[in-house]
Amino acid sequence: MELAALYLPQFHQIPENDEWWGEGFTEWTNVRKARPLFRGHQQPVIPGELGYYNLLDPEVRQRQADLAAEFGVTSFCYWHYWFGGKRILERPLDEVLASREPNFPFFVGWANQSWTGIWHGAPNRVLVEQTYPGIDDDRAHFASLLPAFSDDRYVRIDGKPVMLVFRPMELPNPRAFIDLWQSMAHEAGLPGIYFVAWVEGRPWGIQYATHAADGFDAGLYVEFPFQRTGATKLRDRLAARSERFGPARYNYTDLPPQPRHHVDGVLHPSVQPNWDNTPRSTRRGAVALKTSPAAFQRHVADALHRECAREADPAKRLVVVKSWNEWAEGNYIEPDARHGRQWLQAVQRARQEVLGS
Repeated sequence: MELAALYLPQFHQIPENDEWWGEGFTEWTNVRKARPLFRGHQQPVIPGELGYYNLLDPEVRQRQADLAAEFGVTSFCYWHYWFGGKRILERPLDEVLASREPNFPFFVGWANQSWTGIWHGAPNRVLVEQTYPGIDDDRAHFASLLPAFSDDRYVRIDGKPVMLVFRPMELPNPRAFIDLWQSMAHEAGLPGIYFVAWVEGRPWGIQYATHAADGFDAGLYVEFPFQRTGATKLRDRLAARSERFGPARYNYTDLPPQPRHHVDGVLHPSVQPNWDNTPRSTRRGAVALKTSPAAFQRHVADALHRECAREADPAKRLVVVKSWNEWAEGNYIEPDARHGRQWLQAVQRARQEVLGS
């Protein structure tokens, strides 16, 4: 059973962020400046034993891996950014590959989405545009990831390196892209790539439900575990008229949401501990209420049960935690000052309940 956690690499300084947001900007910049926006709002969040770390410090990466392994997270899914030949935030994974440390499993997720200023009040400001120049770029992109795919720590299903695609519906021709990469994988001596499409749920249905038809091996079902009540709907309408009524607030659901419509093909579940993106977007954001490590534990256990029921072979099971360290979205399981290691302990207890280990 693979129980992976999405891993954000934006905790080190890069020239692009210095240019856009000021010298020294990292994700911690937003986390530190957050303030409570309503009674009972838990901001700012403060990291626990790892502190305000820099991901270019190999000791930090080792301590993260040690914590993950201790509490039953089996791998990290590093977010990977490729913009028509331009890579951003690549250094943490590059250093993991070059140093061979930490000795902890991983795979990559391509965050194929344009970067804008949406979280900073400038939604029309395009910082880096996601483009798809064509076959030559697809080949160069594959070549850039081949060292990772070939690493013996890389997570595989059916012997194939796993790759998550965040916005599959934005690929100009998903089938052609996947066919090309599968061909290049075989040429490189790999049995193929295990492609996973990010499949989002929304109140109006499934945003992207054709992953099997487009050649993806599986989908990852991701939906915010929010329960919309009459009060939150009214508050949302008021917030839409004036930011002074925001942020939007939702109750955390008892169990993780499931697709409202049939989706062809394999569908792996995801779980989410919390949500509060007001450090990035202040009153334009959204906050999950009634969250706790105990509630998160129920979500993890439910997802593990469903994945075990779906697939008999443990080597083909995958559950993804969203996320390991999205601190500016309140979406993390690393130790914090309020809960200590309780988010990680929730994962461990759920594993013991369902898997016995």
